[in-house]
Amino acid sequence: CVRHLRPGPVTRTMSAASLASLPIALRPTEDDWLKMLAAHVHLGTKNLDFNMHRYVWKRRSDGIYVLNLAKTWEKLMLAARVIVTIENPQDVCVISARPYGQRAVFKFSQYTGSQYIAGRFTPGTFTNQTTQKFMEPRLLILTDPRTDHQPIREASYVNIPSVAFCDSDSPLRHVDVAIPANNKGRQSIGLLYWMLAREVLRMRGTLSRQTPWEVMVDMFFYRDPEEAEKEAADAYAERADAMPVDTTQFGGNVPAAQWTDAAAPGGDWGAAGQTGDWGAAASGDQPSWEAASSWDASATGAPAVVGGFPQ
Repeated sequence: CVRHLRPGPVTRTMSAASLASLPIALRPTEDDWLKMLAAHVHLGTKNLDFNMHRYVWKRRSDGIYVLNLAKTWEKLMLAARVIVTIENPQDVCVISARPYGQRAVFKFSQYTGSQYIAGRFTPGTFTNQTTQKFMEPRLLILTDPRTDHQPIREASYVNIPSVAFCDSDSPLRHVDVAIPANNKGRQSIGLLYWMLAREVLRMRGTLSRQTPWEVMVDMFFYRDPEEAEKEAADAYAERADAMPVDTTQFGGNVPAAQWTDAAAPGGDWGAAGQTGDWGAAASGDQPSWEAASSWDASATGAPAVVGGFPQ
């Protein structure tokens, strides 16, 4: 029974020897080990496929199989060397039907120049030339062999090699390079694609091994659209609260000296001593209309009117 299989000391010795046989430039650093442990790359499932027995380190008391990270790193380096041998990066196709891997395959294709298929895979993409999205890649990179079974089957029809991240219960049928890792966690999938893209760029000579990659691992992690919108709204609200408002542009916060009596040119507008009553005639101004008692009154130098006729 597969349940009672246990890795022996030969398997552990071979994994340590395989890392020692790698060149110094390809060996993992302490930071790489810490990242893989923090992302739970080594945690499998409670089920074990008989082909994945060689990659299992041990089984925990709760029934979860623990994968050998030395084998994971060894297969990552092998997959990177396979990808680099493809001269045209567009001949490499990265596929992920899982939502947790869609952002990772998009970022991987962005930095390595490969093609990607995120979401549902259209049957006949590799075999039917009459389809609108017909492709002829030379290499496939898959997130989960169980979920992405359709592209693996079509790739076997047209002799396309495939590289896949395989969990403890993943089938290895038609998989050429199996990378033992946790392919169900969002952090694990993002970290694996980030490490694979970094190693591909280093082997191509685009990225130096002495300098760290400026791209953060978080860029490859899956993000829920609702959570992303909520974080963006909170960040906008914080920036709006922290931003100082210039009220002087709208007439507010004006210095009080501009509205005092001393600053005003005419003094107090309501004081009677300054302007008086606007309805009253000022001295020296135009004559009052009430001076003449009647329109019939004779004015100086004007002809007298007798009987209604001028004399």
